[in-house]
Amino acid sequence: MTAVDRISIILPAFNAADTVAEAIDSLETGSLSDAEVIVVNDGSTDDTADILEDMTSTRPWLRVLHVEHGGIVSALNAGIAASRGTLIARMDADDHSLPGRLARQREFLRNHADVGLVGGRVRFGGHPVRARGYAHYVRWVNSLANPEEIAAMRFVESPFAHPAVMFRRVLIDRYGGYREGAFPEDYELWLRWMDAGVRMASIPDDVLLWSDPPDRLSRTDLRYTIEAFYRMKSGYLARWLQRHTAFWPDVIVWGAGRTTRKRAWHLLEHGAQVATLVDIDPDKIGHSVHGVPVIAPEDLPPPGRCFILPYVGNRSARMQIMQWLEDNGYMLERDYLPVA
Repeated sequence: MTAVDRISIILPAFNAADTVAEAIDSLETGSLSDAEVIVVNDGSTDDTADILEDMTSTRPWLRVLHVEHGGIVSALNAGIAASRGTLIARMDADDHSLPGRLARQREFLRNHADVGLVGGRVRFGGHPVRARGYAHYVRWVNSLANPEEIAAMRFVESPFAHPAVMFRRVLIDRYGGYREGAFPEDYELWLRWMDAGVRMASIPDDVLLWSDPPDRLSRTDLRYTIEAFYRMKSGYLARWLQRHTAFWPDVIVWGAGRTTRKRAWHLLEHGAQVATLVDIDPDKIGHSVHGVPVIAPEDLPPPGRCFILPYVGNRSARMQIMQWLEDNGYMLERDYLPVA
C-alpha cells in the first residue's frame, strides 16, 4: 500500500462515553493496517477521555487528541491538521461504520481520479415515524450517486451524510477546511468545494448506520436551522447563476407562497432580481406580490428564454414541477435548477 492510499479517520467526541467505544470498534471491521483513527476529545466532562486512553493501549492505529471544548469545527480542523493520511474519512462518536466501508470508498477514489469526495448510502438509525423528516432526507441522500446529479441537486439539500464521506486531503490545502459561522459546516464545505469545481460522487453501498439522538446538533444548534441553510446557500447559488445563465440577474421563481418568497428573497442580497413568480393557485395568478407579477406555468417564456428556480420544499411537488418542465422542453441546468 502506498502513502497515497493512506486513510485518516477523523472522529470528534464530546461527552460520548456511552457510544464512542462502539463507534471506534466498528471501524475495526475494515483493514486498518494502513490507516489511523484520530479521535478528538473536544473537552469532554464525562468519562470519554479515560475510555479513549484505555482503548489506545490495544489499538495501535488509534490516536487521541485532547483539546479544550471548542465545538465540532475546531475539533475537525484539529484532527485533520494532526492527520498523516492523504485520504480523510469522517465518522461521529455515536455512529456505526459498516464492514468494508473504508476499502470501498478508497477503491472508488483510486479508480476515479476526477472525483475529490465520495459518500455512500446510510442506514437511518432513528425512529421512522417520530423522525420521519430525517428518514425522508436519508432516502433522498441515498438516491444520489453520480457527480452530475449531485451537482444539480446540491441547492435542494446537503447531498451527503457528513459522517459517511471520504475526501482527498489535498482539497483542504487547495480550497480550505471547515469554517466557523452561522451555517452548517459540512454543507458549506461541499458547496464551497463544488463552487471551485470539485466533483463529488457516492457509492451505491451502505457505509454507515447513522444514529439520530435527540440532542444532535442539527436539532439543537442555530447553525442548522432552515433559515441558516437558505441564508448560506443563496450566496453559492447566486455565484452559480452568474456563471451559468445568460439571464442574470433576472430569475423566475416557481412558488408564490410566503415561505417560498422568504427563502428566495435571500438571493436579492447577492444581486439577483426576481422577475416573475410562477404558481398554480388561481387566486394568485394575474396578481403581483411586492411588485413581482405572478403567472401560470403555461405563461412561462419558452425554453432558452429564461431561467427558472423551483423553490419547492415538498419532494413530490418538486418532482412534479421538474417533470412538467422537462415535458415542456426545459432542460435541467440550462433552463432551470431545483432549490427547495
